[in-house]
Amino acid sequence: MVTVARRDAPAETLEGIFLAAAPGVSRGAVLAPPHPLYGGSLESPVLTELAWACTKAGLASLRFNWRGVGASAGAPSGAAADADADYGSALEHLADSVGGPLVAGGYSFGSAAALRAAAASARIDGLVLVAPPPALVAPAAIAGAGRRTLVLVGEYDTIAPARDLRAACERAPHVELHVVPHADHFFAEGLAEVGRLAAAWLEAG
Repeated sequence: MVTVARRDAPAETLEGIFLAAAPGVSRGAVLAPPHPLYGGSLESPVLTELAWACTKAGLASLRFNWRGVGASAGAPSGAAADADADYGSALEHLADSVGGPLVAGGYSFGSAAALRAAAASARIDGLVLVAPPPALVAPAAIAGAGRRTLVLVGEYDTIAPARDLRAACERAPHVELHVVPHADHFFAEGLAEVGRLAAAWLEAG
């Protein structure tokens, strides 16, 4: 476990798990959990699978708890501004440990924060977005991010339907969209496929 200083409240910290990069590798990824008001935490199996994918590809990874979740200080919040401050804090923490390009990753609510962070940081050269809900993440914004992007969505996901993402993503050559068979938004099935696809994409980058 690591503690991450909140940039909007330096006396308070976020709980995180940092896994180091392979020797000689100077890349890393920040991985954000789902919505903090609906049980989203760094213990999410999807986030754990993404962290495994980073390790397999040799990247460092930092996954964290939103404010008010687990050992993270503060009150739980679903506000985008608070999510952006938390994500930015984790990004700054990782940037101090990793000298090279960074990947912004997230699952569901966390994918929206990852996309916004990419727009604000030149260090981010890739995005891994798992089940990005169109209610929070405009498909056109994914296509317009201008960075190499992996989008993973479940075949039976009704919160982030593949049909709502496919049209925009297919028009963007830098975006790779995969529909995970038999999976819904929570990936009770298809979790290993999420890890396999993420690891292959990270290794190729």
